[in-house]
Amino acid sequence: MRGRAAALLLLALAAGCSSVSEPEPSSTSRPTPSGSPTATAPSAAPLREPEDRACYRMTYAEAVAPTTATDPVPCSGRHTSRTYAVGTLDAVVGGHLLAVDSDRVQQQVADECPRRLGPFLGGDREAQRLSMLRSVWFTPTVEESDAGADWFRCDVVSLAGPEELAPLTGRLAGVLDRPEAARRWAMCGTAGPDAPGFRRVPCSADHTWRAVAVVDLGSGRYPGEAAVRDAGQDPCEDAGRDAADDPLSFEWGYEWPSADQWRSGTTFGRCWAPD
Repeated sequence: MRGRAAALLLLALAAGCSSVSEPEPSSTSRPTPSGSPTATAPSAAPLREPEDRACYRMTYAEAVAPTTATDPVPCSGRHTSRTYAVGTLDAVVGGHLLAVDSDRVQQQVADECPRRLGPFLGGDREAQRLSMLRSVWFTPTVEESDAGADWFRCDVVSLAGPEELAPLTGRLAGVLDRPEAARRWAMCGTAGPDAPGFRRVPCSADHTWRAVAVVDLGSGRYPGEAAVRDAGQDPCEDAGRDAADDPLSFEWGYEWPSADQWRSGTTFGRCWAPD
């Protein structure tokens, strides 16, 4: 038996104030406020609410932007983003209308879209944490909001590696309830988590290791690196043994969160095993 451990460097995607792992570090980027155009200007483009279950061919950079102008594409063709929820912003507080790029409005979407992702994908919380599927979300631009747009849009994407999205295929609704389909979107690695060349990839790509279990580290204040490191040793050794062909000779790996990641909501570690 040989254990391998590494500080947790979670592969994260963020859109606006979003976090797309579950829950992974948040971004602080927001739409940049600009002037308020006249909503009734004759040249203004008609406002369109996004359609649920629409598909988009987006780059990583487009997916992490807080707003989007990307047009939908047929879901039967190549696409990297699929809408799983559309909602209405609640921007009125105490009789006052808040700006779309205000902290309160953006936090509303940052809470709502990840909350809706789990019921859409299916599976339990551990299955979601062990997948490469993530949530990104968008709100109108400041100009669109001034003209009356009040929607938010939640999309699901799959990470293919650092700053890279994977093409989406098949039916994603309830995908984590279907073991064979879920395997395609599971989190695997090109090497052990402590290796210099380690990179997270979907298990449908070439890989040698797989994330096999989650270690829930509780809540509250960060207990310190030594505590979160030690907390995963026994459960990850057990997970590595369970995944091995020979319970007397096996390898296992463990990642744990940093203090910054903990403050952003990542209060868990991941166990890895050769695959």
